Amino acid sequence: MQELDERMERFLTELASKAPIPGGGGAAALMGSLAAALGSMVGNLTTGKKKYEQYQQDIEHILSVLQDSLWEIYEYIEKDAQAFEPLAKAYKIPRDQPGREELMEEVTLQAAKVPLDLTKKLYGIIPLLEELEVKGSRLAISDVAVAASCLASALESGVMNIYINTRSLKNRKLAEEINEEAKRMSGEGVLRCKKIYERILETLV
Repeated sequence: MQELDERMERFLTELASKAPIPGGGGAAALMGSLAAALGSMVGNLTTGKKKYEQYQQDIEHILSVLQDSLWEIYEYIEKDAQAFEPLAKAYKIPRDQPGREELMEEVTLQAAKVPLDLTKKLYGIIPLLEELEVKGSRLAISDVAVAASCLASALESGVMNIYINTRSLKNRKLAEEINEEAKRMSGEGVLRCKKIYERILETLV
């Protein structure tokens, strides 16, 4: 726990500084990992309870996937930083240097692909939160709503880091394909997350 606390303190300190990394991509990954962690918490509060024994097998599956997803998503904090570093270095290369344009295209594409991969992972856990809304402990139902809120923010933030890079790609066909996939996942995903939140809210107020 101490090691994680130190890592998080370092991350937040660097995020708040003028350093180029970490940035929005890392923040998106953090929010996504929080969503998965909250979902896991609800699963852990539900599993083994007699009241929810009809859902036991489903809850065990949800827990298994979310616990793996939590750390997979969290690691995108580092992956995003690693993808941006070559791009930051490439920007410093003189514009008239041979090969600069090709290198810029390569590193820009990689910088776009990392948040795209993150967005796919975020999108993949939406059905699990939808299940927890129905099958999770009623005592922790508000945490499902908070998880959905975190996930919606992570999706919106993740695709923003795709668009900021694809706009610089020379290969516009590829850029548009990436943007279209990102737009679909974000648009549908955020809507589903907000519906989870709103349905739960209606049961509480």
